[in-house]
Amino acid sequence: MLVPKFGVFLCTITAILCCSACGDEQTVPPDASAERPAEDRPNIVFILADDLGYGHLGSYGQEIIETPELDRLAAGGLRYTQAYAGSTVCAPSRSVLMTGQHTGHTTVRANFGPDGERIPLNDDDTTVAEVLKSAGYTTGMIGKWGLGEPGTSGLPNKQGFDHWFGFLNQHNAHSFYPPYLWRNDRIVYYNENENGQRQTYVQDLFIEEALQFIRTNKDKTFFLYLPFTLPHTELAAREDMMGQYQGRFDDVPFPPKDGRPAVDEAKATYAAMVSTLDHDIGRIMRELKQQGLADNTLVIFTSDNGAATEDGAVAEYFNGSGPLRGIKRDVYEGGIRVPLIVNWPGKIEPGGLDESSHVVFWDFLPTLAELAVADLPERLDGISITPSMLRGIPVGNERPLYWEFRQKPHTEMKQAVRWGRWKGVRLGEQAKLELYDLQNDIGETNNVAAEHPEVISRIEDFLRSARD
Repeated sequence: MLVPKFGVFLCTITAILCCSACGDEQTVPPDASAERPAEDRPNIVFILADDLGYGHLGSYGQEIIETPELDRLAAGGLRYTQAYAGSTVCAPSRSVLMTGQHTGHTTVRANFGPDGERIPLNDDDTTVAEVLKSAGYTTGMIGKWGLGEPGTSGLPNKQGFDHWFGFLNQHNAHSFYPPYLWRNDRIVYYNENENGQRQTYVQDLFIEEALQFIRTNKDKTFFLYLPFTLPHTELAAREDMMGQYQGRFDDVPFPPKDGRPAVDEAKATYAAMVSTLDHDIGRIMRELKQQGLADNTLVIFTSDNGAATEDGAVAEYFNGSGPLRGIKRDVYEGGIRVPLIVNWPGKIEPGGLDESSHVVFWDFLPTLAELAVADLPERLDGISITPSMLRGIPVGNERPLYWEFRQKPHTEMKQAVRWGRWKGVRLGEQAKLELYDLQNDIGETNNVAAEHPEVISRIEDFLRSARD
């Protein structure tokens, strides 16, 4: 049987600390009866939004932006309220997702390396795509990669993907009208987007490529990773999605920036970007049904980090963080807690709500490996969440969860630890540890460090061994 294992990174001291933490929480070991026969393995479609906050979906409390397709996905599946991204910005969050290791261990821990360079995944990294490919899955990636530049070890085709299409460089992905994209080892040029022209919208390319991948591989078992760039700025929406929002807001123009034109209605445009993402997820679900794949496909939807406010993203107007403190680049909850929806007809009960499990990006590799009946790499931080997904048993809520983040090279490192009901936040290596009781203070408004020195001591002990 494939049993999730903690690997060399979760060392003995961490296991001891876990046993002493938060006695009112429960952790459930994997069930030996959960082994899946190889012929019952699902196709997997993993959809990753970009800068979509915890509060941006109707199923998570959004009252202005319309997201009917994602709300339908949630109603037909399971929604988590305590799910976390791998980091508070793009590249490290994706590295965590790919490797099953948190930011104290994964290769890419920031958007830039110590000298300002971009860090690629290494040859000796084992990604979720490699794990699934070794188990016989056909693997595809369409969208924004951000984990390796041309000529490096981090290219998607070197990290387990049979086919990929999109952006290598995450900075280039800030444009929705790119002059070129990559398809495997070749550049595809879009001359109609040269010299400031804006003719071909990149999300249109991504969704058509995704639908074609499903059609081409309908008779195979596949893993399709879709890290779309919506709703990350620049502000740019499909014209046909703008109509439902135009004129609805007390809007102000967003001025030209970095060669991009001014946007007359920033709020309407941002809302339309979220709705465009929602619309295209509906197209994916309809394609799966049309190809007869819906009942044997696990669809996972989440976001790479919290809501953003730069470049006119106006996340605060739409309450993108919901009840949470902070946004993208913060290690408070609003920067790292994200929506998570899983849907698998006949296997995951519809209308589910898991408010107890603590699920993190480094859990996806062992989870998908278990479902695929695949061997696990040794160096993992995550656990399988299949007891929660398939049997409604909460998981992962006793263990310490770790994040670290540097905004730029040589700047102070922020750290956060979620441990049961407690959340520790340190805004610099020499800063005092803040402590929040998330069970009673989800908005992290009341620092209770002075009242709980024993919890502070436990978290500080953990932090000394949390990273390498």
